[in-house]
Amino acid sequence: MKPVSHRWLDRVEKLGNRLPHPVTLFILFALAVVFISALCGAMGVAATHPTTDEVLTARSLLSAEGARWMLSSAVSNFIHFAPVGPVVVAIMGIAVAEHSGLLACLLSSLARRAPPRLLSTAIIFTGILSSIGFDSGYVVLIPLAALIFKAAGRSPLAGIAAAFAGVSGGYSANLVLGPVDAILAGISTEALQLVSSDEVLASANYFFIIVSTLFISAIGAWVNDHWVEPRLAKPASSEPLTEEQDAPTASADSQRRALRWVGVFTLVYVVALLWLVLPQDGLLRNPDPNGLTALPLLKGIVVFIALYAAIAGALFGYLSGRYQRSNQWIEGMESGVASLATYLVLMFFAAQFVNYFAWSGLGAIAAISGAQWLAQFDLSTTSLLLTFVLTSAAINLLIGSASAKWALMAPIFVPMLYVLGVSPEAVQMAYRIGDSSTNIITPLMPYFGVVVAFVQRHEPSAGLGTLVALMLPYSLTFLLSWSLLLAVWIGFGLPLGY
Repeated sequence: MKPVSHRWLDRVEKLGNRLPHPVTLFILFALAVVFISALCGAMGVAATHPTTDEVLTARSLLSAEGARWMLSSAVSNFIHFAPVGPVVVAIMGIAVAEHSGLLACLLSSLARRAPPRLLSTAIIFTGILSSIGFDSGYVVLIPLAALIFKAAGRSPLAGIAAAFAGVSGGYSANLVLGPVDAILAGISTEALQLVSSDEVLASANYFFIIVSTLFISAIGAWVNDHWVEPRLAKPASSEPLTEEQDAPTASADSQRRALRWVGVFTLVYVVALLWLVLPQDGLLRNPDPNGLTALPLLKGIVVFIALYAAIAGALFGYLSGRYQRSNQWIEGMESGVASLATYLVLMFFAAQFVNYFAWSGLGAIAAISGAQWLAQFDLSTTSLLLTFVLTSAAINLLIGSASAKWALMAPIFVPMLYVLGVSPEAVQMAYRIGDSSTNIITPLMPYFGVVVAFVQRHEPSAGLGTLVALMLPYSLTFLLSWSLLLAVWIGFGLPLGY
């Protein structure tokens, strides 16, 4: 008899496998908007904007005007879709850091140097930071964490669970801004344009995700040490972690030398950015004395992240010996852009759906009508956000891509809650909490099967239920405690970011 958790997850997996590909979903959603807009246009559906008193009427995409607009705007919808440009630019830089071995070296160094009693904390903390490099944490840190725990005389499965909890469960936390911040902020901005001309910056959740990094590291470590690992058998004997097991390809000495120079470059880079912002005549200082001083820097943060990652990655590659030819850093950049093929196809159709929603007026009308309906219940801001966290967590069990889900949900929930007085920054953070918390228990997450394979290296009889049983305590704890942190944060009126 299978355990309840295993049987329940099997049902979720079967249901999820029946869903079409995300690209197909957006095509279907776009077609649905076309026909719904025609129906609403014929019925004269309208709503009054609560701040401008403008009457917004649904426009049919099946009209001559709508058909001409769809044909003429297909390319511009995609090119000007906010999540596209920043991601391509960020990946061009980060791909060099990954291709050169810099990210792998940093992750392994951070994990191996942790004191034994703080091992779980260090692994989870490192996993959270790894999200800046997208897949690096999954392919480098998770198998490495198993070896580190085994070398320490602890269960390798506990190491895998801790790393997975940090890499995937803590995906929405970090100490630095990364591509995910740019992606979600871009989608939020597109959704907000339905009811307001305001913009959501990539740094909109920065303060909260910094605190969340420390918070999730501590909570996850407690769950790992006191809830998960006591259920697991310790290895028969500990094995020392060798350099061959955790070093990419270059020698340890060359990697250490390269890392030192990367550290020097990092210091110089940070000082240069401060010099561009702090002086009164700084190139990146906001000319408006009443505005945010670093606003120009924050608006271009993706470019500065990409530039730093590319230079640091190339520097590490050549100094460590990983790069032997002058054009290898370009190869790394090309490989990163090539990996975006699936993402770009998805974004093309997501852009059409979002823009169809906006042009037809359905987005604004749905937001205003939904807000009026919710207003009848007189829910507090905190109650609305916590409800949305749970909604996001549930949807995440069926749709794996964070950007795809947000592209689908943002055009509805961001304007709707904005009309009720909830900031788009808070709605975006609530989404991120729900999305991250259930990443680690859904087989629809792309790397779930990969992690199962890592578990089977150390426990051949392990299956899907084994990983779900390992990760369910983290998922529930993250969902409850992280939501509570957001509620307290909003309750005290603290800023979520810049």
